[in-house]
Amino acid sequence: MKLVILDRDGVINKESPHYIKNTAEWHPIPGSMEAIAALTQAGYTICVATNQSGIARGYFSQDTLKEIHELLINTVKKFGGEISEIYYCPHGPNDGCNCRKPKPGLFEQIARDHGFAMDDFSKHNAIFIGDSKRDVELGLATKCKVFLVTSADSHGAQTLQELTDDEKQQITIVEDLAAATRIILS
Repeated sequence: MKLVILDRDGVINKESPHYIKNTAEWHPIPGSMEAIAALTQAGYTICVATNQSGIARGYFSQDTLKEIHELLINTVKKFGGEISEIYYCPHGPNDGCNCRKPKPGLFEQIARDHGFAMDDFSKHNAIFIGDSKRDVELGLATKCKVFLVTSADSHGAQTLQELTDDEKQQITIVEDLAAATRIILS
């Protein structure tokens, strides 16, 4: 299996300090839909793993999140891409769950749903593309190939300042999902 796991906000769509609370606030980053389509057409299974604490904070409901994700999936389809599944953590930072990145719960679900063990991400050459320190930590802990997106539409530039030199040496730093896709497909 060729597997690419994407963070949502800051990688696929523009990040917002006020959360993406409805479909009107969801705006794809230029080139991200085409990148997902190119990965799909190259035979990659695409999953999304995203923290959505706005639910726990009362900013939006699970039904609203479902509408946002339906818009994402349908927009990707219009470009010829496919998202296999969207995995999300609805909990707040202090809820003590196992699914809030960098904890492994979302990746455990991905592994289970795709029929492999948690320690098999590296065997499948899984790729994780994110924009936060949490994303980098989870990707490295699960032995994925990790890309850090640093565009103005992400938290990546701030994340870069938070990473250790060792972490920076273990990841690939890119402007956006389109740039990561060009590297993956080259």
